[in-house]
Amino acid sequence: MKSEIQSDSAPHWRLATASDDPAIITYCRQLYDEDPGSRPVPETHIRRTLERLRTEPLRGFALALATQGRVLGYALLISFWSNELGGELCTIDELYVAPELRSQGYGSGLIRELMGKDRVASPLAPSPLWPRERMALDLEVTPTNERARKLYASLGFAPMRNAHLRLRF
Repeated sequence: MKSEIQSDSAPHWRLATASDDPAIITYCRQLYDEDPGSRPVPETHIRRTLERLRTEPLRGFALALATQGRVLGYALLISFWSNELGGELCTIDELYVAPELRSQGYGSGLIRELMGKDRVASPLAPSPLWPRERMALDLEVTPTNERARKLYASLGFAPMRNAHLRLRF
């Protein structure tokens, strides 16, 4: 699996560091250009998220898809406790792979690692990329992003019965 390759020459997922921030910010902007939300996301939000995840790892983690000192993608994994599920959810808040690396298994490899599908241990057991037990993976995808929707469906994700609602301040 590509997320477990340890060679510096092959892209692999790892915890992001502060030195990865400029590349992650660039890729965040590319993600928002390709699949825009209802409002623009200011760079200050991205910087605050990356800093918060580094200083408060109980909130989650930023990951970098890296090779030979270059970042070629990122993921933001956010922790959410669910009473309904009786434990922690790992929410894949954002996942972006550079266009030249798409369809090579890096996004699906990350998700499989988080699912525990390629490990002998229990699927709920911690992984190097999410070092805590989790009850489920959660993510959002825009209705028009057919490529991502097909990928996620092939990995077993299904639409939730309840609608996701938000009140912004």
